Amino acid sequence: MGWIDTHAHLNDPNLLVQFDDVIARAKEAGLEGVLCVAVDAATSRGSIDLAKRSEFLRASVGIHPNYAHQASEADWQSIVELAAHASVVALGETGLDLYWDDCPFDRQLENFRAHWRLSRETDLPVIIHMRDCQDEMLVALRQEREHGGLRGVMHSFTGSLDAALECIDLGLYISFAGMLTFKKSLELREVAAGLPVDRILVETDSPYLTPEPFRSKRPNEPCHVVRTAQTLAEAQNMSLQAFMKSSRDNTYRLFSRW
Repeated sequence: MGWIDTHAHLNDPNLLVQFDDVIARAKEAGLEGVLCVAVDAATSRGSIDLAKRSEFLRASVGIHPNYAHQASEADWQSIVELAAHASVVALGETGLDLYWDDCPFDRQLENFRAHWRLSRETDLPVIIHMRDCQDEMLVALRQEREHGGLRGVMHSFTGSLDAALECIDLGLYISFAGMLTFKKSLELREVAAGLPVDRILVETDSPYLTPEPFRSKRPNEPCHVVRTAQTLAEAQNMSLQAFMKSSRDNTYRLFSRW
């Protein structure tokens, strides 16, 4: 039994050039798996290619909100076709983002809704990105819930406790990345402490958000997921081993095609 990094962008050039070493360090750190997450059609194909290289990896396919305006109909058709691949366990990352303004919000919503339609067709969970749009996200999720049950995870969560609990009520899981370990993140640790442990996942969001005490190290990589897990275990007042079992069980429950 080991840790699972539920969100890593191993297609990033800084990780790709040292791919074998990154996987070796992850295994040495006690990981038993990594979900390689895509942001567009190209990285969706790339994530599947990486998963073909190692049973240690699984893949997601999808289009990030910040790239939705660049995606063509052919790109989306590729996502639909790639979703059937045996290594694919999730759709995304997708979602909404009001921090960056490159992609019109209406286009982000259209893209987000397309992933939910595909989720209902395939029973694949959705990996959800939310930045500076908590209210808008909750409205969109409530609307999607009217079409059926939601399966997915709020990735690298930084929202409020009330928002997290509503997401859980809607059927979603909450995942935390390295930001949870930062000294300034006391309120986020309080959010983590207030959640049911059977809805918590852990991730790195590599190559971003390296946790303390490695924060100055770039790029972040899956082996550092253990540090965030330690912070989560402390927030939940659990032993590290008990939290490992819980987060692992949650991962396999959500990503049931793993």
